[in-house]
Amino acid sequence: MKNMLTEFIGTFFLVLTIGLTVTANSQFAPLAIGAALMIMVYAGGHVSGGHYNPAVSLAAVMRGALPSSQYVTYAASQVLGALVASVVVYVITGKTFAPTPGADVSVVSALLVEILYTFALCLVVLNSAVAKKTQGNSFYGLAIGFTVVVAAFAGGGISGGAFNPAVGIGPTVINATMGTGGWSALWLYLVGPLVGGALAATVFGIQEG
Repeated sequence: MKNMLTEFIGTFFLVLTIGLTVTANSQFAPLAIGAALMIMVYAGGHVSGGHYNPAVSLAAVMRGALPSSQYVTYAASQVLGALVASVVVYVITGKTFAPTPGADVSVVSALLVEILYTFALCLVVLNSAVAKKTQGNSFYGLAIGFTVVVAAFAGGGISGGAFNPAVGIGPTVINATMGTGGWSALWLYLVGPLVGGALAATVFGIQEG
């Protein structure tokens, strides 16, 4: 239960920060989002691992850092946190939000950005928070958070910058049901991040071998 609660809280504050900064059109949104993830990783990493992302949890399962029997509950807690946060953003601002690819961006480009930066995120998580040679370090949260900062600044305008299935699902569901959004881009934020996470786990296995 404590792991599920931690994953819910961490994902909630990650998505809350995304929603409040995006709906305010803040130019510092990527920095705030990365900082929110960093804070939550430090706050909950010692409890649940501080994944807050089904793609990260998938990579952890593939490398034996999370029992496969816990994957569904981890992912469900993360998605629930994202859903609740999206509702709270609507209550606070009266606006809904959801990741969408940039104008005139091809499907291939958007999908590739989601795969590549989720790969980078998951590989950083595995190497900084799972690898035996870096265990006990104090920089893992900073490394993970700033990977998201880089990803959001570099790729957000192309793919929509989810890099996380929960960030895709929660806001999209609320935007489609309470706003004016649709469902057409959701698959990008499921397929891309999960493929990226699986690739990262595979590469990490080679690095550790």
